[in-house]
Parts: sequence; structure tokens; C-alpha cells
Amino acid sequence: MFADVIIDIQHEKLDKIFQYRIPERLEHEVEAGMAVVVPFGKGNRKTKGYVTALSKTCDYDISKVKEIADISRSGVEIEAKLIALAAWMKSNYGGTMLQSLKTVLPIKEKENIKVKKRLRLLIDRETGEKQLHYYLEKNQKARARLMAALLDDQLLDYELVRKKLNITATVIRALEEQHVLAVESEQVYRNPVHAENIQKKEIIYTQEQKRAIMRFCKDYENGIRKTYLLHGVTGSGKTEVYMEMIQSVVDKGKQAIVLIPEIALTYQTVMRFYRRFKDRVSVMNSRLSAGERYDQMMRAKAGEVDVMIGPRSALFTPFPNLGLIVIDEEHEPTYKSEQTPRYHARETALRRAQTEGASVVLGSATPSMEAMYRAKNGEYVLMEMKNRSKMQDPAEVYTVDMRKELKNGNRSILSEQLQRLMKERLEKKEQTMLFLNRRGYSGFVSCRECGHVIKCPHCDVSLSVHRDGKMRCHYCGYEQTHVKICPECGSDHIGEFRAGTQQIEEIVKTVFPQARVLRMDQDSTAAKDAHEKLLAKFARHEYDIMVGTQMVAKGLDFEDVTLVGVLGIDSLLFAQGFRAYETVFSLITQVVGRSGRAKDPGFAIIQTTDPDNPVLNLAAAQDYDAFFEQEIAYRKLGLYPPFCGLCVVGFSGPKEIEVARAAARFSALLGRQAAQQPDLPLRVLGPTPGNIEKINENYRYKLTIKCRADKRFRDLVRQTLGLYEQEKLPSKATVVVDMHSDGDI
Repeated sequence: MFADVIIDIQHEKLDKIFQYRIPERLEHEVEAGMAVVVPFGKGNRKTKGYVTALSKTCDYDISKVKEIADISRSGVEIEAKLIALAAWMKSNYGGTMLQSLKTVLPIKEKENIKVKKRLRLLIDRETGEKQLHYYLEKNQKARARLMAALLDDQLLDYELVRKKLNITATVIRALEEQHVLAVESEQVYRNPVHAENIQKKEIIYTQEQKRAIMRFCKDYENGIRKTYLLHGVTGSGKTEVYMEMIQSVVDKGKQAIVLIPEIALTYQTVMRFYRRFKDRVSVMNSRLSAGERYDQMMRAKAGEVDVMIGPRSALFTPFPNLGLIVIDEEHEPTYKSEQTPRYHARETALRRAQTEGASVVLGSATPSMEAMYRAKNGEYVLMEMKNRSKMQDPAEVYTVDMRKELKNGNRSILSEQLQRLMKERLEKKEQTMLFLNRRGYSGFVSCRECGHVIKCPHCDVSLSVHRDGKMRCHYCGYEQTHVKICPECGSDHIGEFRAGTQQIEEIVKTVFPQARVLRMDQDSTAAKDAHEKLLAKFARHEYDIMVGTQMVAKGLDFEDVTLVGVLGIDSLLFAQGFRAYETVFSLITQVVGRSGRAKDPGFAIIQTTDPDNPVLNLAAAQDYDAFFEQEIAYRKLGLYPPFCGLCVVGFSGPKEIEVARAAARFSALLGRQAAQQPDLPLRVLGPTPGNIEKINENYRYKLTIKCRADKRFRDLVRQTLGLYEQEKLPSKATVVVDMHSDGDI
């Protein structure tokens, strides 16, 4: 037997896999993910490595292959568990082992350690006063200043001494050599959680909350590790339930990971957890500096943190005793990675929990079709909370037909009913949130004469107009000045479809000049900590109205918000992809749930040109059960997940004919391979152009394969990919495989 080994990946830039022979005495012990000791380099220095895979064949000259010396006996380390998880991700989602390792072990290099220094007086007061007198006699003013300060306070901050007393390092070193003082150092972890004076709130649980908590705690106490689906309406108190579950796990010396779909939710979520767990909670996201990320990993590894909160990547926190993984808003598409390996956080969390003996809790007001289907089939434990935590009534929802508004002479993006309710909120000192499914100043620029839309020259998408007069592509970053004349017909009747967040912000300020308006989108929150600062200001009621994109649609909890307006939802109703209706239902349900979460009643306005759409009506009624039954019937009829697996093979390149030819060739090879396994049913759709046909000068085609998502099928796709690459077609088309796709790539 032979083992593929990665050498010291945490400490050295060695991404290459090395092969070692497994001695007979270790054949029954060595497993993928295990830490081993191997001879490495010309001097055969004993080095720790990690086994990534086992094989019965050797890829090199067997006479030159070295033998594993031993299994690392210093205890099972968290890296070994994560490498085993990486091996599973490679097998399940494709890509290379290196790509999976870079995903699960994101911190490979040590960052500079942050150290806090202090000066401690070593001599008694009488000796110190004699020393001070000596320095004054010798006119050693700096030494005298430092000596006097140490007599006042025997422990001084090093940096304070340097800056405030103007003492140089040479002076400090001189007193250290005279054994007058000692320089003490301690490592200080960079903590991205900034919380001060947060008071713990007393929580009175509802009967539904108590039932969910008791069910989980009883199972955990009895050693039962399951996956739970917590289906609770918006405002039902899911976060409080999570915290009780986590507390029961932490009390047993275990740690918990809490995944959230958006960085925007981090601030509020962390503050709520901080009230409960104080500095035993931390955060992990892409906005942290390299030093902050490294320190959080080290804190988690050292057992100084019990709870880690963050988006998808927080799933790989190196906790030594993981007990629980919570995935809040589990239906969110952001849990699916768009980079290879294209893993889904839900499935990967289930795998990690299974191998480490942990439980998983999935929470949502609008669970994904897959999660609810599994819960109804008994794979998950279903726990439901149908009432809000303070027994408030759900928001009163109105659907406004924007076609009638236009007939009545209202050309504004804001309906008359929405304007009236916004005015009432301002008078009552309450807050409003307006949700828009776009960012930027406007959606697109089109000619009213010929209908021509100004598109990005590199991508098959329209350009968005921003306040600075530039038109930008949100895919490749291309920008140009605002067009005044139609390039197609020469007409000057060219204008903007004004429906961007910046435009809504300006309209609101015009209609309500007295209102303080906050805009939340990717542009306004680009700076570090921008989410945290803006949300904190809104919570302090420094703003009356928030205009935002999807980042404000879920998870946020503001007691004074009593009105929510949903603008521009129609574009999602007619979007491509089998998840379009599920996305619309979830989004509207989540947005409406932001309103009326405290004592005051809430209202919501949904503006649409299709008021009779059944999905909109079900979302307005907050009827998830009826929507699930309708949607799951469509999925079964059309053979879509969860009734089959969906694999998409994407092709892209600068020449459309070459990309189309490459896609057709792959399809032919796949058909030939599949014919050899007639008992493996699959259905191939395409090749067809991608949902967006061109991005950044690259044309895109795709093959959609419906199949049983198992190892045999994944092996079939890999074999086909190998044959395709061996043929070396005269083409620059690149190939990307998404084994568990949502319909595009």
C-alpha cells in the first residue's frame, strides 16, 4: 500500500503531494487525513505530514519511494480531520486535492504575532529612591523620569513609556541590564469583536421555543447526534433557541460554529451572542485582516473561543472538540461556493459533523425544498415554531398593482399607498425599510425609439448608471461615460430605467426632505466595518429610512421598523432557473418579516405588475406549507432536485464557435461512456448558451445533466473529463464541472 502525503502544510509552502510506502506494521492503522512522520529531503529529516489518499499502485520508481516512519503519536490534530474533509470534498465536488486543501486550510502561513510589552520594577522602594537620586546627580534625566514613573506605578505599559515619557529603547535596556526593571511580553490576539457595555437581556421563552430546546438537549444528553430543521416564522426567536442549544454543548466542553449567509448579518448576530457568551465568541469573514483571521484560528485551536460566527468559510474553524454546527437561513444560495471545489456548506457541514460526532441545526423561516423534503421523509428532525416570540401578529401585507398606479397618473417608483404609510411612520417616529433587487443608480439605459439597451462590450449584461455619471458593468468592472445619443439609431430619446438603490435614495429624499435616509448596498458598504457602523447607526435611530439590496432582506432585527416596501421584485419572477419561484417566495417572506417585530404593528407593501401571481400571493400570506406542496409537485414533475442530482459542465472561451464545439464534443464523449453503463440513468440537456452568454470577452456554453447524485455518476463525469482532456482539441475553451449545481455555472 502507498500513501499520498502533504508535508507540513501549515508551516511550509509545499503544495505538492509526495508518495510514500506504508510499512506492513502500519497498513491497518494509516488512513486518509491521519498525521504521519516521514523522512523528507536529502537528509531524510523526520517531518510531520498528512495522508491525503491511499493507493495500491505506485506512481513513481518504486526503488526511490521512501517509507512512512510512523504515525504521529502526539495526538489527533484538527488539521488531520480537516484534511480528511478536504479529501471528501474532492471526491464529492471535483477539482484537485490542492484546491480542496486551500479551502479547508485557508491559513497556511503564520502572521506576525501581536505582542504587548510591560515594564516591571524589580527593586524595593528604598533602593529605587536611592537609584533615582543617583540618576539626578549624574544628570541622567531620561533614566530619572523612568525611575520616578516606576516608583509611582510598578507595572507600566511599554508603548506608553516610549510615547508619553519620551523614553528610548536604549534607556529601557540600560535599566534592564542594571536589574532595575524587567521587560515582560505576552501575546495579544487581535479580536475583531468590538463590544462594550452590552447588557444581558432576560428572555422569556415561548412553549414552541421550549419544546425545540428540550428536544435537542435531551438528544444531546443521551449521546444522540442528529440533524434538526428548525422551521420558525420570522420573529419566532430562532436565534435564542440556537443560543440555548449552544450553551448545552459548551457546558460539556464542546465548541459550536454558527454560519450566517451575509457579512451584513455579522454585527447584529455577534452582539446577540456576545451578551450570552462574552469574549468566548468570535467572528470569521473575508473583511478581517490576515492577522485577525490568523489570530481567530489560533484562538479557536487553543480553546479560547467557544463559538465562531461567520459566512461559509467559518465552517472550517479548527475547533478541537466540535459539538454543534448551526446554519441560519439555510435556504440562502450564498452557502453554495462559486469557486472550485463548488461545495455546499449544508452538505459539507453534515459530513464534518458526522466524522466529528457533532449535531447540525438548520434554521429558516423558508427552508429549502431539499431540507424540508428530507425532514418530511424523516432524514432530519423537524421542529416548528409558528408564532412570533412575543406573540405579535405578523405584518399586514398589501400587494399594489403598479399598472393601476400608472393609469392613475403616478409615475413614481413609490406607490401612493407606500408613500402614505411612509409619511405616517415619520410622524410616529418609526422606521421604514425599502428593499430593491438591484444596486447602483439605475438598472439600465435604453432608447425609447428603437429599444436598444446599452450593454457591456465584454459581457452580455446591461450597464448600470452611477451617481458620478459613469456607466459600470457589475461583472467585469468595465466603465464608460453616460451615453446621451443612441449608438444604434442616433436618437436622443435615450434614458435610464431608474430603479437602482442610489436612485431610490434620491427619490425618497425628494418626497420626504425631512427624512434621514440610509443606503445599504455593496457600493456603500465596501469599506471595512462599514456594515457594522451603518447598522449600528440605524439601530440608534440616526436614520428614519433604510434603502437596501438583498443584504437587508433577512436576519436583521430592529424594534422600530414597522413598514417594509418591496420594490422591483418582478425581475426575479421571470428569472431563469428552476429555483426562481423559491427565491422570490423566500425573499419576500424574509423582507416582510423585518416589519413589526416589537410592540407596534407592522405593515408591508409588495409592488408588482403581476399581482395575481400565485407565488406572490402565497408569500404575502406567509403560507410556506402551501408553497412547499405546490413547488415540490413542480419539481417532481420536471425532475429537479431533490428528486435528482443536477450536474452542470460549463465551457468558456474567446471564440464562440470553439466553445460550442468543445461542449458538443464533451456531450458526445459522455454519451459514449454512459452507454457502457445502461443501468445508470441520466438525462443530458444541451449544450446551450449560459444564462449570461458572455462575460469579460468569454462566451459561455453549458451541459445540464440530470442524474442520481452518487459516486458512480461522479466517476463517469471524471472519466469523460479525462478523455476530453486527452484529445487536446485545437481550442482555448476551458471546462468547469459543478457536480451539485443550481442550474448555471
